[in-house]
Amino acid sequence: MHPKALLDATADLVGLVLKFDHPADQVVSRFFRDHREFGPRERATLAETVYTVLRKKLLFDHLSPSGSGPKERRMAILGFYGPRDFLKSALNETEKRWLDNCDAVKQDDLLERHRHNLPEWLVAPLKAQLGDQFWPLVESLQQPAPLDLRVNALTDKRPEVQKELAKAAIKAVATPFSPWGLRIDGKPALNKLDAFTRGAVEVQDEGSQLLALLLDAKRGEMVVDFCAGAGGKTLAIGATMRNTGRLYAFDTSAHRLDALKPRLARSGLSNVHPAAIAHERDDRIKRLAGKIDRVLVDAPCSGLGTLRRNPDLKWRQSPQSVQELTAKQAAILQSAARLVKSGGRLVYATCSVLPEENEAIAEAFGAANPDFEAQDAAELLAGLKVAGAEALCAGGERGTRYLRLWPHRHATDGFFAAVWNRK
Repeated sequence: MHPKALLDATADLVGLVLKFDHPADQVVSRFFRDHREFGPRERATLAETVYTVLRKKLLFDHLSPSGSGPKERRMAILGFYGPRDFLKSALNETEKRWLDNCDAVKQDDLLERHRHNLPEWLVAPLKAQLGDQFWPLVESLQQPAPLDLRVNALTDKRPEVQKELAKAAIKAVATPFSPWGLRIDGKPALNKLDAFTRGAVEVQDEGSQLLALLLDAKRGEMVVDFCAGAGGKTLAIGATMRNTGRLYAFDTSAHRLDALKPRLARSGLSNVHPAAIAHERDDRIKRLAGKIDRVLVDAPCSGLGTLRRNPDLKWRQSPQSVQELTAKQAAILQSAARLVKSGGRLVYATCSVLPEENEAIAEAFGAANPDFEAQDAAELLAGLKVAGAEALCAGGERGTRYLRLWPHRHATDGFFAAVWNRK
């Protein structure tokens, strides 16, 4: 494709994404559906440019006023994913001079906000938690996330799948913490692979795999994945149950649960029962109260732990939206807790890095529900043979009560989990 035409299309897409009407990945997918003329390489350039612009938006906002032409075009030039000479062949002389000046700007001369590219309201809570680890986190959030796969433990073994991927020229390394994970660099076309079509692997971040591991669902149990969404964790839990017992996948969105159906068909699981519920107090939940062995509440959250994948979230969330979410999280956790039978386990999890969505919710729940006893996440993970379990945890008297994952420390998305047993 001609460089000029590709840059024009990229600028159009950047403009659409920066409206922040819809999640960036949805905007990009729709753009590709409407423009069938792009091949895989052009699509990669378009998508990666958009994500670079979202990651470095404050810096690019700062640099772009000095250029000419529409703002989205200047942003697209600054974030362009592809060879410099290819890009320059699409620019006029003024743009080339401007880009050279931008390239000459030194990191150290920039204001802090142009280096971290985070909204101010998010900076304070991150610095308060991380101290001098704030900048390593910033560094990790500027990078795209690797691609993690979960091997279906019901049907396949990790070393065999690793060899099979190697034959397809895909280099996969075992994830350090999850016993089921393989990590891949780059973005190979997985859906063409036999390992994918027969259900031997699913795409799932290592942190998300650890949440399913922490639930530790056993053969023959009754288990509920309370906010199942598209069911990544549901499938992992079903495999740990060896396809026995009953696993309910609840979600308030039937549309999200529809995305689980093809994945479920591939997985070979027959013990999963997806069900759309009206709200967290639905009649189905009343009927199951006190009967469930294990409940996972992967609560709707700000998603700020996933900024490597979804950098638009830092611009689409706000202190107000987080406050609304915390009210919802507390209500959902309280309702889900009613399902847990005596001696059963409850896990509350988010992919957020904010204490008000994590520790604050867990502590308020613990205080209001003395019949639920907090468990030490590091002890549970060590019992499940996870290497270096203590380094994955934080909080409580011993600093190991909660699972607390960070991109810069653990190379996973940011995750939190709290675990209780009902007395």
